[in-house]
Parts: sequence; C-alpha cells; structure tokens
Amino acid sequence: MATEQEPTTPPQQPGETPSSSHVPEADEQAAALDEMRDRWRRALADLDNLRKRHARELERVRAEERARTAAAWLPVLDNLERALAHSDSDPSAVLKGIEAVRDQAVEVLRGLGYPRYEETGVPFDPTRHEVVGVVDTPDAEPNTVAQVVSPGYGADGKQLRPAFVVVSKRQE
Repeated sequence: MATEQEPTTPPQQPGETPSSSHVPEADEQAAALDEMRDRWRRALADLDNLRKRHARELERVRAEERARTAAAWLPVLDNLERALAHSDSDPSAVLKGIEAVRDQAVEVLRGLGYPRYEETGVPFDPTRHEVVGVVDTPDAEPNTVAQVVSPGYGADGKQLRPAFVVVSKRQE
C-alpha cells in the first residue's frame, strides 16, 4: 500500500527568506496597499478639483450679483445726470427732480432687500438704532426715538445700516 505523504516545509531559519507559499500573500497585501494609495491620491485630486470648481462658481455668482446690483443703480445715475443738466433751470424744479431721484434710490435699496426706516416715537432698539444724542423731552416716553438724524436701511436681520437717532432720556 502506498501512502501519500503531504509535503512538509522545513522550519525557517533566521536570515532565510520566506518560503514561496508566503510570497503570494505578501504580493496581495502590496497590491492592496498600492490600490489604496492610488484611491487616496485620486480622492485628493477630486477634492482639489472640487475646491477649484467651487471657487470658480463662487466668483461667477459674485460677478453676476455685482452686475445685477450695478444695473439697478444705473437709472438713478441717469436721473442724477439729467438733474445736473438742468442745474441752471428753476431751483424748485431741480429740487423736485432731486427728490424724485432720492425716492428712486430708496426704491432700489428696497428692491435689493434693504427698506428704509425712519420712525420717531418708537421704542429705542439697539439692533436697529444707533444713538447719536440724548434729549430731555417732557412730552416723549423715556427711551424712545425723538429724532432721526440719518435713516436706517434693512429689516429682519439683514441690516445695511442702523438709523442714527436722538433718544429721549428718562424723566426724573
């Protein structure tokens, strides 16, 4: 009877190279490591490309918004030039023209999301008002807006500029 013997590998001696049965496993690990490095480099390249594409898109959107805003102001500029062209005319007519241009500019700001506000007699609100003075007004409630020096623009957390106001002080 013939018995089949399984081949045995001799024990590895110090300084010997691994046997041929261990080489495929090392090759697989090296290949997997190379694949992971390649995937990592591709992910870095994709991230860099995404960053560059986002920067270009952001600049494009900014340029479009600047152009839209500038275009909204062109009629105001045209009307100011017309008013200057008539500066030697009747002063009351020039004044009416300038008031109309101001109203047009206020409307442009409102259209851009910054409505004008200049109420007096309202309670002082530090998020909407900036105090430039205090007066003792006996007929006004304390801490109310007594006078608007410069109107404010904006609403609902989108403030372009607060209103510069004079506030009534507390009566004592």
